[in-house]
Amino acid sequence: MVTIRLARAGAKKRPFYHVVATEKSSRRDGRFIERLGFYNPMARGQEPKLVLNSDRVTHWQSHGAQMSERVAFLVKSNAKAAQA
Repeated sequence: MVTIRLARAGAKKRPFYHVVATEKSSRRDGRFIERLGFYNPMARGQEPKLVLNSDRVTHWQSHGAQMSERVAFLVKSNAKAAQA
């Protein structure tokens, strides 16, 4: 089963996450199928906090991929921000 979730990158105390499509059984930071964007919770100023390729996210969802709770929240908040 394919899932869309966050894979941690970045340094200690400076988190940075890649949004990836991966097999559910693979490790959090392990092998992935496709990188769909990134989430930077420490972004400051003009730096983007969230960048997603929404076309690819919908593609994977149409093929049965499930989003993790955090990714679902981020996608939902990103959609609200795009409408405003």
